[in-house]
Amino acid sequence: MDNPNFHSGFVAIVGRPNVGKSTFLNRVVGQKVAIMSDKAQTTRNKIQGVYTTDDSQIVFIDTPGIHKPQNKLGDFMMNSALSALNEVDAVLFMVNATERRGAGDNFIIDQLKTVKKPIFLVINKIDEISPDDLFPIIEQYKEALPFTDIFPISALQGNNVTELLTKLTETLPEGPQYYPEDQVTDHPERFIVSELIREKVLQLTRQEIPHSVAVYIEKIANEGEKVHIQATIIVERDGQKGIVIGKQGSMLKKIGTLARKDIENLLGSKVYLELWVKVVPRWRDKASLLQSYGYRKNDY
Repeated sequence: MDNPNFHSGFVAIVGRPNVGKSTFLNRVVGQKVAIMSDKAQTTRNKIQGVYTTDDSQIVFIDTPGIHKPQNKLGDFMMNSALSALNEVDAVLFMVNATERRGAGDNFIIDQLKTVKKPIFLVINKIDEISPDDLFPIIEQYKEALPFTDIFPISALQGNNVTELLTKLTETLPEGPQYYPEDQVTDHPERFIVSELIREKVLQLTRQEIPHSVAVYIEKIANEGEKVHIQATIIVERDGQKGIVIGKQGSMLKKIGTLARKDIENLLGSKVYLELWVKVVPRWRDKASLLQSYGYRKNDY
């Protein structure tokens, strides 16, 4: 490292489900590393996105949205989110400008009271409100915690994101460059491929599917000029399997077509994608299955 004034560090993004954490992360790193959906609790693992400039590197940890757990998978997601707060150099607490401060926000604020690192309040989705409504939102939160700074942003349109990154860089300590400058995530390709397939299931299926779906990659191999991928979509009930497959396989074909496009962008080569659907009752409550589907204990 030639630059003695290089700043680097780890920054957790916390917030209620569906406030735009993944959208923000994807914008910052310039490509899709976290999946996006209008369904709550889309993110299940801590996704690391890496933002590098000539004089800084910020490693973002996008935590699962903090919520009341309903099962072992919920416990995993919750522990994953809260443990991130103790591992970082700064925290972004993201809230949705279109929703009033609620019990979920207050729960997170209580967790943040024990954090001794700089905490930034990030008010996302300002493109969806009138500028006149912003001041009351800031006042709602300002009294709750002594925030290091407050940034109203639009992760979707990019408003004020650069200013936030500049301020974050100034706040982080001097330190090493942890990742090569062209690396945008620390997750292996296998993980991101499974997430891209799961994203399409979330986008295309009904409300009852999302929380009970996982994707397991059976095989990724180069075969000639194509990458051959075999993946199994895991659901909990026969009825869900029927929905994911669709009439004469139509839904599974749609999922595969959309996922393949994103995977080809990720890998930079043509992809042959084979998908299966398997019913595994109550997989979200079985620790051994959670581990085999990628939700590992060492993540929390």
